[in-house]
Amino acid sequence: MRREEVENGRDDMLIDGDENEQRRIENAVPDGFNADYLKAYYGKVFPYVDMFKWLSYGNDGKHPGCDHSYFGRREFSFTLDNDIYLRFQSFNSASELENAIKEKCPFKIDIGPVYSVDPAKRHAYSLGGDNIFTPVERELVFDIDISDYDDVRYCCSGADVCLECWPLMTIAIKVIDTSLRDDFGFSHILWVYSGRRGVHCWVCDGKARRLNNEQRAAIVDYFRVYKGNENSSKKVSLVGPALHPFLVRSYNEVLKDYFENRLLLSQKLFLNEERFEKILEMIPDESVTSELRGKWLSNKRSKEEINVARWDQLKHLLQSSKQKGQGLRRCIEEIVFSFTYPRLDMEVSKHMNHLLKAPFCVHPKTGRVCVPINPKNCEEFDPSAVPTLSQLLGELNTGGFRGEGDNEWEGTSLGGCVRYFRESFLQSLLKSCKEEIETSYNAKVQQSRNSISW
Repeated sequence: MRREEVENGRDDMLIDGDENEQRRIENAVPDGFNADYLKAYYGKVFPYVDMFKWLSYGNDGKHPGCDHSYFGRREFSFTLDNDIYLRFQSFNSASELENAIKEKCPFKIDIGPVYSVDPAKRHAYSLGGDNIFTPVERELVFDIDISDYDDVRYCCSGADVCLECWPLMTIAIKVIDTSLRDDFGFSHILWVYSGRRGVHCWVCDGKARRLNNEQRAAIVDYFRVYKGNENSSKKVSLVGPALHPFLVRSYNEVLKDYFENRLLLSQKLFLNEERFEKILEMIPDESVTSELRGKWLSNKRSKEEINVARWDQLKHLLQSSKQKGQGLRRCIEEIVFSFTYPRLDMEVSKHMNHLLKAPFCVHPKTGRVCVPINPKNCEEFDPSAVPTLSQLLGELNTGGFRGEGDNEWEGTSLGGCVRYFRESFLQSLLKSCKEEIETSYNAKVQQSRNSISW
């Protein structure tokens, strides 16, 4: 249905319901990333209070068991324009954090550990002669970058990413998240898009934050699949008579399905000789590789069918009864693991003092916000649909498209991301933290009473 409006002496023909779209176009902000855009984002959208509540872990309350110095001992690092790097920033309140970010307008915000003393005053403590400046708490973190998969993806390379190769990040989230919850018993886990080419994981349970470096390294080693040396064609070697239950679960529930139903076709892994030779090099039996190579070089199938057909031929030959060795049958799993298994930046996870980019930052190369990812439906996440800085400012400029009170993000496409952070992650985390503070306080009171009774 059409209607005619007369405005400012001009006739405009509008489709019902298109007023918002026209308003959006009129208030659109040119794509890009610059300091002015960032100032507007920090001034109107960035969720300071939620970030403060998260990193306070319940210590901002009135309970006598709260450690009100906790947030003030957390290190923040700001990277300013022209790569000016400010480490060991600290703040005592949400308003201090907000004021500092608005004033300095950092292009990047990194979060470090909670130290034994205020990191901004570390030099004053060092003058006393005691080396008491040390990290005492830090979330267990994981950093996964899709550029580390360049040897197994053919659609993109380096910092580039598309919907054909992004399932590699989906696989990593599914595998690591399930293990952290089921194998280690962690509950409060936050997954965040890095803003460009990867994902970050924050494990926030109290027992995770208090792990020392050796314990963190042990968890990282649990996720390690043995890699051959860099010059070896065989990057994964699954040794032993049986796979670890974690690896079996990962293979059966995630890796095999994504390899056969997504990556095999999207990456065209067997499309030509160069690609299938990379896979044949993982098979140690030359009679098998020669037979497969002969079939594939003479095969005239269509490109659409060739990847599935060649994978089926490889599996059939390796699983056939005449191939007695377990090592050959294990090759199928090793190939799948080589192309799909999560590739972690091990050093990030091992050390308490390692910095990691804060959620809700804006990546300066893409202009995209580092938004949380729901692991329960991470397969639906589309990095190309993540809100950008210019998009958010355009939405703020659109009349009548605003949130209530100070929550201007409510009226933007970032609203759902902040609500997920608050409702699906933060609320349960803070409930657990308050219970832990109460339990710890009661235990100390009881201990004090017992000592007095003596």
